[in-house]
Amino acid sequence: MVARGGMLLLLMALVLSWVGPEKPAPTDAVAAEGPRLTQLLSTPCGLRKGHTLIVGGVASSRGRWPWQAALREVQHRLLCGGSLLNRRWVLSAAHCFARFPDASKWTVQLGELTLHPSVWNLRAYLHRYRVTDIFVHPGARGYSNDIALLRLASPVTYTKYIQPVCVQASPSSEFLHRPDCWVTGWGVLHEDLTPLPPPYHLREVQVTIMNNTRCNYLLKQPTVLHRVEESMFCAGAEGGSTDACRGDSGGPLVCDLDGLWYQIGIVSWGVGCGRPNRPGVYTNISQHIHWILKTVASGGSPRLDLPRLLLLLTVPWAPRLLGPT
Repeated sequence: MVARGGMLLLLMALVLSWVGPEKPAPTDAVAAEGPRLTQLLSTPCGLRKGHTLIVGGVASSRGRWPWQAALREVQHRLLCGGSLLNRRWVLSAAHCFARFPDASKWTVQLGELTLHPSVWNLRAYLHRYRVTDIFVHPGARGYSNDIALLRLASPVTYTKYIQPVCVQASPSSEFLHRPDCWVTGWGVLHEDLTPLPPPYHLREVQVTIMNNTRCNYLLKQPTVLHRVEESMFCAGAEGGSTDACRGDSGGPLVCDLDGLWYQIGIVSWGVGCGRPNRPGVYTNISQHIHWILKTVASGGSPRLDLPRLLLLLTVPWAPRLLGPT
């Protein structure tokens, strides 16, 4: 790394409360968040322990980004990033699995700062999970709808270094022009494929969220390049220097809201890495909330099991879950 109303939200909350047995009743403070999915099938999300933030593309510290996942295709030694949504599901980018869709070949490492933990590191071994299913968005074409969900073979054990991230359901425009969102990953340091040096620590960088009109203007100069669609958004710096790069794909872009961390984007594509007027492009999670909820709630089945869905709809309406509209 180089430096959508009310009833829908209610249904989302009901679906989420039904799926995971480990999820406790939300506190008033969490429930009041309204359209922001503060609890995606899990215990309170978006919490972390760590030191004061460091500005720029620098090495991180263990526990600062406890939802960060390292995804590996063991046969071809491929690497992508991901983020922990709950005890059984990880979010990543669809293009990571275009060539290698066999779930049995992928593993997910959680809770580690280094990309290459020692073979003697029992802790790393205990927090390495097999993947049983990969669900790629049905509309994924190239970098359009570049989002995928991985179901793990066994439930994740939470620790202070392994926690789920919150997911942002309201539009990413809420974060427009904020310069204090963060991207993390173990990708190369430059588009010339300069690798991470030992000890191969996770890196973090602050980025500014741009509007798509400005981003498309920048990307068209001086020649017409890829177009940023509604399902995407841009982040970085017009002068370059802060960006994601190869190997960071699928990783999270997160922003702090009232002390909780929300993932609003997934590292997707870019023109080079850290070039001036070439911001990075990210999958806009708010455009895919329906798909995420449907996939997780149905366990990847094309449709929700009818008896369970009917049970969902009999749950009393709880206005406080909706928050302001």
